[in-house]
Amino acid sequence: MNKTSLIIQREYVTRVRKKSFIIMTLLTPLLLALIFVVPALVMSNNDKDFKKIAVIEDGGDLFKGVIPDTKDAEFVYLTNTSLSDIKSTFSEKGYYGVLYISDLVTTVPNAVQLISKKQPPIGLLDHISNSLEKEIERQKLLGYNIENLDEILKSINSKVEIQTIKIDEEGKSKKTSTGIAMGLAYISGFLMYMLVFMFGAQVMRGVIEEKTSRIVEVIISSVKPVQLMLGKIIGIALVGLTQFAIWIMLTLAIVAVVQSKILPEKTIEQMQQIPQSLGQAEPSVAGASAGTPAATQMTQLQSLFASAMNQRWGLIIFAFVFYFITGYLLYASLFAAIGSAVDNETETQQFMLPVTIPIILGLIVAMGTMQNPESSISFWFSIIPLTSPIVMVARIPFDVPAWEIALSMALMLVTIVACIWMAAKIYRTGILMYGKKTSYKEIWKWLTYKG
Repeated sequence: MNKTSLIIQREYVTRVRKKSFIIMTLLTPLLLALIFVVPALVMSNNDKDFKKIAVIEDGGDLFKGVIPDTKDAEFVYLTNTSLSDIKSTFSEKGYYGVLYISDLVTTVPNAVQLISKKQPPIGLLDHISNSLEKEIERQKLLGYNIENLDEILKSINSKVEIQTIKIDEEGKSKKTSTGIAMGLAYISGFLMYMLVFMFGAQVMRGVIEEKTSRIVEVIISSVKPVQLMLGKIIGIALVGLTQFAIWIMLTLAIVAVVQSKILPEKTIEQMQQIPQSLGQAEPSVAGASAGTPAATQMTQLQSLFASAMNQRWGLIIFAFVFYFITGYLLYASLFAAIGSAVDNETETQQFMLPVTIPIILGLIVAMGTMQNPESSISFWFSIIPLTSPIVMVARIPFDVPAWEIALSMALMLVTIVACIWMAAKIYRTGILMYGKKTSYKEIWKWLTYKG
């Protein structure tokens, strides 16, 4: 055990001191922070090209003034002008494009054309189509000679939001959010896939590097092969955990700093002065009541935050740490066996496929689990040890029964012992084999060796 700890210390210290480790440790948080910050910058960016769009209606002015202007677009309704008159000269007249509304728009879905020299954004298209659809519906209802139709339409306009409530066995209820559960499932599954595969591959490359440089021959003279393999696996695991912890802290710090610089001070003050009670109707600092869109949006954010806090965070964090450690040990042992059986990284391709397929399948099933966490496929893939690290962490936010989690964890521990035992048998023989292309038949012989 003392020799194994020395190998762990050597693996950890030598890798942490590498320039590549330092560079990636500092660079990755910047990239991760950009993933969170850049979309927010793009969505909040007000520096957009203002679009002036000419509207030509074929056969009348039925839709004149129907499409309202926005802060990014203005709709100019032209009369006594045909499409052929302006189709080739709209850009010279200062128009972004020409919106042509055919007289068949009430019966033919694709009777509206937006002609422009650039690909229009999806938000602009949605704004136009939604405005026209509402007007067509209103005009069709007018055919039924309903009095005060506009007032009736305004009064019946409703929006329904479903609040999910979960009741436990003791009868206590608490608010939940399917959206939050789906977000946790996606992040947990993808993060588990990335970490297990990335750090497991590091073990394989480390084994190949020591084998090709013949350093392993010197090390084997002092320690047992299984001690060397376990020391390398655990050492790289500690390196990965160290790097991962630094990534989280630096990413959170960078995001916090950038957000504080980007958000206007008035916006922060308004967020701080939003009423704390979900049903409170006090006016905000901007003079808006609780019924205004701004106050309603903040009330929804408060409700979403309350639902997020009702998640079983203790179980989620414990399960993620457990499946990361066990999943890493399982796949790292397989990667170590592959690395010991080949002379270079090119020869690993024939052995990598059976190992990578379960990881990829686990990620695919985890993505589907967000839609149907109780399906039989999700259940079995969360029990099978080769895929359970990814699928089970994606299912846990949806309240998996305790016996399923316990069964999955127990099978995981048993499988780890079996995989390490098999990997050790392959490792002790393959690590000293040179100049011979290894096959599956040869590996089976190594597994059946006695002694």
